[in-house]
Amino acid sequence: MRRVTTAAMIGAALLLAGCSSSSSSSPASDSTTNANAAGASPVTVRLGFLSNITHAPALVALKEGFFTKALGSAGSLKATAFSAGTEETTAILSGQLDAAYVGPNPAINAWQKSDGKAIKIVSGAATGGASIVVKKGITSAAQLKGKSLATPSLGNTQDVALRYWLKQNGVATTATGGGDAFIKPTKPNSAAVLQFKSGQIAGGSEPAPYDVQMVNDGGTVLLKEPGVTTLLVVTQSFLSAHPAIVADLVKAQVQANAFIKSNPAQAQADANAELASYTGKPLKPAIVAASFKEITFTNDPDAASLKTDADQAVSLGLLKPVNLSGIYELGPLNQALAAAGEAQVAG
Repeated sequence: MRRVTTAAMIGAALLLAGCSSSSSSSPASDSTTNANAAGASPVTVRLGFLSNITHAPALVALKEGFFTKALGSAGSLKATAFSAGTEETTAILSGQLDAAYVGPNPAINAWQKSDGKAIKIVSGAATGGASIVVKKGITSAAQLKGKSLATPSLGNTQDVALRYWLKQNGVATTATGGGDAFIKPTKPNSAAVLQFKSGQIAGGSEPAPYDVQMVNDGGTVLLKEPGVTTLLVVTQSFLSAHPAIVADLVKAQVQANAFIKSNPAQAQADANAELASYTGKPLKPAIVAASFKEITFTNDPDAASLKTDADQAVSLGLLKPVNLSGIYELGPLNQALAAAGEAQVAG
């Protein structure tokens, strides 16, 4: 669907966020909501995602050309890989992205920081697929006192999950890396794996494939983090201006998850190949397979889980109390699910 062209620069503040590529639009499309049918000019959709296997629906949709086919002559895609959802939030709020695959906490942050005006959640993508992994021999939170642990970034989904779990077990942390256990935001996620392997940290809370790699390096899973891991969001301005394009994006998302379910081996190969085009190196197939096993790829955004994530962040002082009413716009998703013969979902 697309080939890597030149590295995209989102701006000085996002220089390390990732790399980008553009996809050419196909001259033919099976989309019935083609913007060109109304004489509109083709639209370039700026889509963000993370270089994680938890974002496999985006990777598969890119590799298999689902976005291109759904958009048809209505538009093209400019995809950008990020290393953390907090960076995606910055890009969304600064007007650099139109749509993004993000974790629940970055989505909540974008909603709160914009007073509910920046984004809408239009689909789920994945649940599960993240774990707290520690050195062998550590079997409780109490044993992590005085030790350093990695997370992708302060306030991201895995960061909140780790801090909340520690708090529930009597281990305090601070946003500045102090407390009983020392949380170190570490980018990219692969750096946390290397630090774990070399003994610089006692463990961390990481998404797949990095939690799997830490286990392969001798780690033990203390907690498999439940709930939603990946959501598809769009900016409200883009949704208002291009509702048909948003419907096409959601259609491609539904197709990607259907493909993952019906063609798991090919989906794993697709995700690995697409990820390698951004990171420069493919993962071992066994790592990808193990990552897929711990993830449930679902279009259901799991609204109850999102509320839990928000409540946990608030309890940690990382988020002010937030009203999530109105954060979902699931009309396009339920239309796509109905067309595919699948059950509809609620927000």
